[in-house]
Amino acid sequence: MTTNSDSRRCGDHMSWTAKEFGASHEGVPVALLADGSEPKPVYFDAGSGGGGKTVSDWWIYDGQSRAPLATHLRSSCACGWRGEQRYVLDWSEMIDSPCDIDISGPREDWKRHIEEVRARTVPLPVELEALLERLEQQISALADDAPLAALRAVAALERITEDIAPHAACAAEADDLSWSTIATALGLTEKEAQSRLLHHQLKGMGSRRVRL
Repeated sequence: MTTNSDSRRCGDHMSWTAKEFGASHEGVPVALLADGSEPKPVYFDAGSGGGGKTVSDWWIYDGQSRAPLATHLRSSCACGWRGEQRYVLDWSEMIDSPCDIDISGPREDWKRHIEEVRARTVPLPVELEALLERLEQQISALADDAPLAALRAVAALERITEDIAPHAACAAEADDLSWSTIATALGLTEKEAQSRLLHHQLKGMGSRRVRL
């Protein structure tokens, strides 16, 4: 059976993340059994020392150590989405680690899902999107040429966002939109959207108390 130390060397064989959406849309390949179902997590006992852990990584399901045998892989996302396409899992290809298995199919399916998520988000004004891109390029260049100036620029942006985000969060909630609508507009799950708005609102309250 493949160990976790082996799996950590495999990079995007384990999970995929889009920076703008974070944990809300983290993608992973998932194992499928012959009947098309996803296997239950497998518990591994640590032995006489006590403890143990439950795992569900796709490479665990190799038919050994009480784990059922997976026959296919498909793409999945933390938001609950599952890819429709199934990819045959040929265990004979895995010689040393999960890195040996081609998971490009599930990864590409997840990327297309992310594009669909992005397409449903609230659009930014074209001028603002271009400005943000220029800011990122200029500050990135400053980080190499004038790192202290880059840090000042970052601090200025942090002050701007700290001032604006609480107001925007309160205004968004005051619009009486459903959490489903807010989550879709931000490209987040409903739980993450609620957490983000609350975070901004609480930071705004703390900032006002400090200024007083």
